[in-house]
Amino acid sequence: MLRAILGSDSTNDSQEEQSQTATSSHNSRHYSGGSGCRSASSSAVLSGRSSSASTTNYDYGTPATVAPSTGPTQCVACEADKHHQLQQAHHSHHSSEGERKSRRSRMSHSSSSSMRGTSSRGCTSNNSKSVSPGSYSCNALNVDFSTYTATHQWSKMLECAEFVGAKRSKHTVVAYKDAMYVFGGDNGKTMLNDLIRFGVKDKSWGRACATGTPPAPRYHHSAVVYGNSMFIFGGYTGDIHSNSNLTNKNDLFEYEFQRAMWVEWKFSGKMPVPRSAHGAAVYDDKMWIYAGYDGNARLNDMWTLNLTGENHQWEEVEQKGDCPPTCCNFPVAVARDCMYVFSGQSGMQITNSLFEFNFKTLTWRRIGNESVLRGVSSQPPSRRYGHTMVHHDRFLYVFGGSADSTLPNDLHYYDLDTQVWSIIQPEPNSDIPSGRVFHASAVISDAMYIFGGTVDNSVRRGDTYRFQFSSYPKCTLRDDYGKFFNEKQFCDIQFILGPEEVKIMAHIAFVAARSKYLRTKILAARDARQQQMEKVFGSGIEVRTCSTSSNQGPLLEVRLPNANPEAFEIILNYIYTDRIDLKESYNKNIIILITDIYQLAGLFLMPRLAHGCIQYLDYKINKQNVLEALYNADKKKIQIVKDHCMQFLVKEENFTDVVMSNEFSDLDKPLLVEIIRKKLSPGKLVVADPNLDKNVGTTLESDMAVFLESSGKEFCDINLVLDGQVIQAHKSILSARTQYFQAMFRSFMPPDNTVNISIGDILPSVEAFQSLLRYIYYGETKLPPQDALYLFQAPHFYGLSNNRLHSFCKYSLEHNITYENVLQTLEASDYTKIFDIKEHALKLIVKDFARVARLPKIACLSRELLLEIIRAVADSHACFAFSIGLAAKGGQQQQQCCLTP
Repeated sequence: MLRAILGSDSTNDSQEEQSQTATSSHNSRHYSGGSGCRSASSSAVLSGRSSSASTTNYDYGTPATVAPSTGPTQCVACEADKHHQLQQAHHSHHSSEGERKSRRSRMSHSSSSSMRGTSSRGCTSNNSKSVSPGSYSCNALNVDFSTYTATHQWSKMLECAEFVGAKRSKHTVVAYKDAMYVFGGDNGKTMLNDLIRFGVKDKSWGRACATGTPPAPRYHHSAVVYGNSMFIFGGYTGDIHSNSNLTNKNDLFEYEFQRAMWVEWKFSGKMPVPRSAHGAAVYDDKMWIYAGYDGNARLNDMWTLNLTGENHQWEEVEQKGDCPPTCCNFPVAVARDCMYVFSGQSGMQITNSLFEFNFKTLTWRRIGNESVLRGVSSQPPSRRYGHTMVHHDRFLYVFGGSADSTLPNDLHYYDLDTQVWSIIQPEPNSDIPSGRVFHASAVISDAMYIFGGTVDNSVRRGDTYRFQFSSYPKCTLRDDYGKFFNEKQFCDIQFILGPEEVKIMAHIAFVAARSKYLRTKILAARDARQQQMEKVFGSGIEVRTCSTSSNQGPLLEVRLPNANPEAFEIILNYIYTDRIDLKESYNKNIIILITDIYQLAGLFLMPRLAHGCIQYLDYKINKQNVLEALYNADKKKIQIVKDHCMQFLVKEENFTDVVMSNEFSDLDKPLLVEIIRKKLSPGKLVVADPNLDKNVGTTLESDMAVFLESSGKEFCDINLVLDGQVIQAHKSILSARTQYFQAMFRSFMPPDNTVNISIGDILPSVEAFQSLLRYIYYGETKLPPQDALYLFQAPHFYGLSNNRLHSFCKYSLEHNITYENVLQTLEASDYTKIFDIKEHALKLIVKDFARVARLPKIACLSRELLLEIIRAVADSHACFAFSIGLAAKGGQQQQQCCLTP
């Protein structure tokens, strides 16, 4: 089965401790992206594991169960060589296989099938039919349709009964093996110190056995798991309705799961001050305590305790780097040798900043929210406190909390690889928990469990929710395109920039797809060169623009005399990746560079990039660079940037320091006068709100989708021939995403710009190959199951960066086979010899035969498949009649038994 992939209390100022959060910390699960040789057997590709015949260490993500390999391994370059050498053989093969081709031409694509339809719950046969060695087959693909849980689906679990454990908030939750353990908190009346357990397999609640002296009742403590023990540190104890005896603690208790025993640890020497609402984590056999509230003030100190050996002594950590402010009510999560802290309460400043602490270097790093650096559409969750954050795979998941007097229930996630925030859209049939604060969460296997918390009107809850994660390999679209741009392979255009005529090479397809202005420039340059060539050589001469080998024509040249070369190169990087990566350390020149990028973004009709530049400037302008940025914006007449600088300058906390700087006296007199007048009469500055339209402009995916479907037609430079049908495409995009085409075009460019298409030994349907092209161009993963059957081998055969497509193929088969597309699925599984899917399709046809028989597609099936359907229906009726007979016979025997005196 496809593993699941790719979260208030009444308070007042004098009782700040009652507005703090407890935080659970979980052991880190590291994500590693595989790489290495692409040589692998087809079965190793489909299983995601190295077989005995393969030495690949290729990351293929979620595995499928597949039959062992029966053929030799092949690398992608060899596949491309073989493909080119057998071009004519393929043509003759197609003509000799007329019957198969005729049959293939009858196969249609179901356009009405839902991409995310209801999962079928049939039972799949385990009887695998053998196939000939070397043929493309997944005949042992044992897809389990009976226990499938949709990814990104919320499910409500059994609520904890009051006699087991009270409804609560400010408690802690930890995961140990297949169970979730809840300790402490408060029920709105008293503090608690009970320990209750929820088993995820039997889905039941119970009280955990415990001997020894437990910790005193408390809330806003921390809990972590190390080895076979849970450790409880600190928190508040006392009467929640009385300030006089509320006490912060710094004690440490260990609960040994295997012995069900509480043990208190005793210390001598220096210790952390008593605290609550702090963060706790485990790393390198140590417990780490960070920040919190000591009853009078918020903290940002860090302490560590060795949990092994005999020397148990607290040590204070000397933190380096960009430390977070003093804070409480924040969650922490551990991933990849780092601890992450998101948002929380810092006095009146509740922020939405994400901070990273590297355990090895003891250094903090603030992960900036300037979304232009990682994709303009990336927006962090709103500022909040009392929320939870957990780590799974390569993601950090944030749920709930109190956000500006609201209790949101959306689920945000942060991708550690791409450094981008996103919001998860849950499955339509999800039972989504209500917004809450001071709840707790834990990760068990491939799901997150949330328990308790406070909802509106300070009502405590005792409900439990499960969220099914996704673990698909990451999308490599931006990485593939960015690498291709940096390597400068197959460049077919050269931009000549500025008065110094700096030359930068690129690819026509990418530039034309992202900028209408540059697309017009490219077409004009192409027409001008064609006219020039016709003047010299006569009409009918066509110039080819790719310069990858000596027998190709020159690069197409486009002149941009007013463009800053450095800014333009950064924009080119954005065109390929949707990101701006400023590799230099931040300084005044970076602000000027961003201003230049903003100006070019407006010229090139790229509003999303321009919007991101304004966001970045708003975030980065400070006392040291504001005058330089103001001067540059005034000189280039960029009013919006100038207004941002003016707005920063006239603030009371900034004005004096800036005016007293040496740079201030160097400004031109008109600008000095404008600053002074603006300070004396600030009025209302008209500055665009960076958050006004977060979705302005278009993304890389949307631009490439439009380019594939329509606007890119006049830039096509390769013909892909499939089953006699010509599909036009772009060499540079195919090369950027697939090693197969990259090796082919590098070694031997097809002389007639024509490539015959197959996937291994089979011809995919035209519709399936169109699904593959959508994945190649813009990462589209929604595909119907009949297409998925053809594309199982595509990641290996074409040399895609990882097995993300394969994972979504399997997902589609598990989730999207419905009565509307079951006939297409049956036909495709018969053609590809994936017999488990064929058996499942037959079961669905029998189950819903009345509706399936009325589909127009049934008239297009082959005689053999129609006979199989008839036999399956007949077998079903025979089994039904037999069961009725047994039931009737059993009833007669029972009646006779009752009549017997």
